Amino acid sequence: MSRFVRHFLLALQFFTRIPVTGRLADWVGFSPAMLRASAAHFPGVGWIVGGLTAAVLWGLLLLLPAVPAAPWVAAIVSTVFGVLLTGAFHEDGLADLADGLGGSAERARALEIMKDSRIGSYGAIALVLALLAKVALLALLAQADAWLAVLALFTAHVTSRTVPLLIIRTLPHVGDTPQSKSKPLAESIGNAGLAAGLLWWALAMALVVWLLPDAPWAQAVLGALIGLAWMWRLLQRRLQGFTGDGLGATQQVSEVLFYLGLALSIA
Repeated sequence: MSRFVRHFLLALQFFTRIPVTGRLADWVGFSPAMLRASAAHFPGVGWIVGGLTAAVLWGLLLLLPAVPAAPWVAAIVSTVFGVLLTGAFHEDGLADLADGLGGSAERARALEIMKDSRIGSYGAIALVLALLAKVALLALLAQADAWLAVLALFTAHVTSRTVPLLIIRTLPHVGDTPQSKSKPLAESIGNAGLAAGLLWWALAMALVVWLLPDAPWAQAVLGALIGLAWMWRLLQRRLQGFTGDGLGATQQVSEVLFYLGLALSIA
């Protein structure tokens, strides 16, 4: 149990701005082997980020006046809160991948562009479209059913942090591996780790199905899986593998398509 908690806290430290510092950080420790093991807890990080972000959305929907703009305000503020909570970690990956793949059709040049911390036109456009899509879809879901939107926000964060595990499992890591933050994760997902990640996801799905059994959760998950399939094919075809930016982009795309699948199914 101690090892489980330490690996989970390491994943939380790696993927969020939630402070794991001081004596707690000393107790958790760090090594490449521990970081590899922490990959199984990425969906668990989704529990924390999704749960806190969903709480913000729910609180705002309760406190704001019952006017048509309220779902939009709640969707925007909860999205901003989620970005601050993670330090835009995954959004940064989406922007870098868009710049790389949009900036060059040559694999080596695309990987080089992705290392540049400056954002380009393709990255800016990808970020704007992704954030607009998330806000609009959350506002739409909140107008249809506030409780559905809250549970969808939680579940989307867990699901979208589960699907990158399948990319790590099935594609090789590429890029500047000595300097890559994702390299320790690239070798981390064995059968046991993948099973643990899927268990985090299954528990989240069981919770929301119990709380709202009539919602079309299967269609929402299908949307996320379509996002996974598209990103897997894109990374395999253009880069012959994945980078940390590719994993972040996969999380973002899968989250948006989770909301879209749900929205289309309740129409």
